[in-house]
Amino acid sequence: MRLYRLPKHEGFDDLTLTHADLPACGRGQVLVRMRAASLNFRDLAVATGKYMMSRLPPDLVPLSDGAGEVVETGEGVTRVKPGDRVAGIFMQGWMGGEMEPAHGQSALGGAIDGVLAEYAVFDEQGLVHIPDHLSYEQAATLPCAAVTAWNALFGLHPVQPGQTVLTLGTGGVSIFALQFAHAAGARVIATSSSDEKLERVRAMGASDGINYRTHPEWQDEVRRLTGGRGVDHVVEVGGPGTLARSLGSARSGGVVTLIGVLTRGQIDPLAIFGSGAIVRPIYVGSRQMFEAMNRAISLHRIEPLIDRVFGFDEVREAYRHLKGATHVGKVVVRIE
Repeated sequence: MRLYRLPKHEGFDDLTLTHADLPACGRGQVLVRMRAASLNFRDLAVATGKYMMSRLPPDLVPLSDGAGEVVETGEGVTRVKPGDRVAGIFMQGWMGGEMEPAHGQSALGGAIDGVLAEYAVFDEQGLVHIPDHLSYEQAATLPCAAVTAWNALFGLHPVQPGQTVLTLGTGGVSIFALQFAHAAGARVIATSSSDEKLERVRAMGASDGINYRTHPEWQDEVRRLTGGRGVDHVVEVGGPGTLARSLGSARSGGVVTLIGVLTRGQIDPLAIFGSGAIVRPIYVGSRQMFEAMNRAISLHRIEPLIDRVFGFDEVREAYRHLKGATHVGKVVVRIE
């Protein structure tokens, strides 16, 4: 079988296409023919050795998010059968409950080999069935970005109809948060540097869009749009560089879910204290969250937004496209 490896984590140009024997299934394991994988900004950090959440082994098979078809099961497997359409969960050891430090050491495409391969072996507990109406390319976008957005909106104080959610940018997590919040009956305010992108998110259900180049103090515009109250939820993907404005956008008692570190800066604890908001850092989510999310996706017939699909021999181009940050939605690699 063909698969990609990162020999030294010195950049995605070092991605190496290689060959290996078809892996065998042990007891409780499942062999999956991977059909598609998707990229996250995390994968850029992993490729350059800048990912800080876990130790990166040499010759890592990258990417955490993929979907495929079960082709073989080992002894004792009961959760799936050959022919089932499945996706791997981001952290193979986190089934439910609170996240523990050990769970992070089971993260695909970081602590352990990922899914950028024609075949992969999973423990049966590390798989979920994908919604019937989704293609493999669509389902491959779910394990990290979608579950993260779901956890942000439903993991602590679930978003309620009539509440207001603020999303930042048009990357995968933000687009999924828009879709989930809209399906839950919430109002969504979205930010972007592009009026064209804002038109796209309005077409997907965002009630309001704020161009943060036109409104650099965009928290003031959020306050204006909410009559001075502030929003109930902020899906904060920027990090230290945008957190102060997110806090300024949230109502007292609202939730600012801290997800990304795309921008740099210092975090002022006084800003957190003064806002009265809850700042909640999260790291993707559990299998239990993934399965609950899939039920909602199936019920509402939600379809992930894919910006572009690349071929298996175009993986470097896919990384380059993601790094360019011109995309709206997810960047996917078809494995065939």
